[in-house]
Amino acid sequence: MKRSLLIFPIILFIISSCAVVRQGEVGVKRKLGKLSQETIAPGAVAYNPVLTKIIKLPVQTVNLEIASNLPSKEGLNVTARISILYRIKPDQAPNIIENIGANYENVVITSVFRSAAADVCSRFFAKDMHTAQRSVIEKEITAHMSRLLADRGFEVEAVLLKNIQLPAGLARAVEEKLEAEQDAQRMEFLLQREKLEAQRKLVEAQGTRDAQKVIAEGLSEQVLKWQAIQAFKELSKSPNSKVIITNGEGPLLMNEIKGN
Repeated sequence: MKRSLLIFPIILFIISSCAVVRQGEVGVKRKLGKLSQETIAPGAVAYNPVLTKIIKLPVQTVNLEIASNLPSKEGLNVTARISILYRIKPDQAPNIIENIGANYENVVITSVFRSAAADVCSRFFAKDMHTAQRSVIEKEITAHMSRLLADRGFEVEAVLLKNIQLPAGLARAVEEKLEAEQDAQRMEFLLQREKLEAQRKLVEAQGTRDAQKVIAEGLSEQVLKWQAIQAFKELSKSPNSKVIITNGEGPLLMNEIKGN
């Protein structure tokens, strides 16, 4: 009985002296308040729970979603939801814990984003956030954040602007402009099609004219006489009697007399 009472605390101490660092995490030891500069790879790790603590940080890509009002060049505020894709550099985990702490998203990531977004978006019109320029804005914010966070141990992969909500009056103006641009493109297409049709008809008319010209040039006096001779020959082959009125150059009138 006494032996079992001694074994149970020992087992409990052994279990509490082992930590597991999962895939997508790194561990950092803190012993007597002093932080180790070496990171612990995924797997089981033994430590003294009395003197040491294992701090774990995720190193996988994190999707941080926030809502923010983005300032525009004309002084308007554009409401948007933003996804910030970032990750911690594994070898920088000790520095992040020591210099920033576990609340690094609020302390650094969000604060840097708001500063970078204000700097970038203020150079663009509000309508640009709702058009193809949005990808340009996203890339510039990403680049700005990367410059500020790279030395702190973070890698910003992308900043995505989602659910853009323009002010009501501006949203309608943007829609009307897009509709006008679409109408202009449609009219341009129709005009281009009519021009191509006109060119086709012109080419067809020129071809007909050239063909008639060639035919007219080929109908010389000698050709006409030759064709008249051929016509007389064809008439002579017929078994029926015929009355032909001619001027000597070509048949003018033919009456067929059928035999009884």
